[in-house]
Parts: sequence; C-alpha cells; structure tokens
Amino acid sequence: MSTKTNLILDITIFTAFLAVANPALTGMTVHEWLALAFAAAIVAHLLFHWNWLVTMTKHFFKKLFHQSRLYYVVDALFFVAITASMLSGLLISKSILSMLGIQLDVSHGWESIHKLSSDISLIMLGLHFALHFKWVVANLKRYLVSPVMRLFQRPRAGALAAQPVRIDEKR
Repeated sequence: MSTKTNLILDITIFTAFLAVANPALTGMTVHEWLALAFAAAIVAHLLFHWNWLVTMTKHFFKKLFHQSRLYYVVDALFFVAITASMLSGLLISKSILSMLGIQLDVSHGWESIHKLSSDISLIMLGLHFALHFKWVVANLKRYLVSPVMRLFQRPRAGALAAQPVRIDEKR
C-alpha cells in the first residue's frame, strides 16, 4: 500500500473514531452504524499492515528496535480495547440488532464494559497518534500542504518557461 493511501485511510479512521466516540454529536442510531463502518475500516487497516504485524509478532522477543516493541504493545492494547468496545456495543445495540430482528436481554454490565473499553480506546488512540505524530505531520506536509502551497507560488525569475517556437516551412 502506498504511503498516500495509508495516510488517507488513517485520517478517515481517526475522523470516524472521533465521531463515533461522541454519540451526542451523531445520535445513537448513527453512532451504531458509523461504529459498524469503523469496524470495517479497522479490519482494512489491519490487513494493510498485516506483514508488519506478522513480522513483529514473530520477532517480539528477539533483538528488536525498542520503539517497534512500544508500537506493538500500544497497538495490541488498542486492538483489545476497541474490540471489547465494538463487541459490547453490538450487544447493547438498539438499531442494528433490531433491524436484523434480534432482541437480546443483556445485563447493564455490558453497558459498563462498553463505556470503560471505549474510554480506554480513546486513551490508546491518543498514544497511537502520539507515537506516529512525526509520520503524520511529515506526510500531511508532503501530500497536502506542499501541493497546496505550490498552487500559490509565483514562478521564479529565470525559471524555464514555455516560449513560442518559429517553424520554418521553406525547407
């Protein structure tokens, strides 16, 4: 996957997470359906990074760059928290399950698990973002800021510019 595609996917997931994390912003029905779409985006993100995940898992206890271990641990904890949040959210769902004709009688304990795992997920997202901050900034400059800035730059004096060429047809 290209860096540009990865950046677009990451920004989309980040934005969706922020929207999903605030059901008061979206309403409960949109919260549930957006969370389902978010889950699909997380699966895509994991598949795009599958080689890194497999390599890190194989070499976790071998000689490894220290920061890579930290990334792995933070990402693993984030995955566990987000999975718990999504599964508990699905169990307490009102609109998704009812649309499928499923009605569960779940305890209020699942709501507590959902709130706790969602809060932990938000913290883990913050850590994940902080660890990758330099990469995000560098690639936002590369793919967003620089191209926009080039649109507003004047051509430099003496720069190559297209000049009309005379074609002599007498030959």
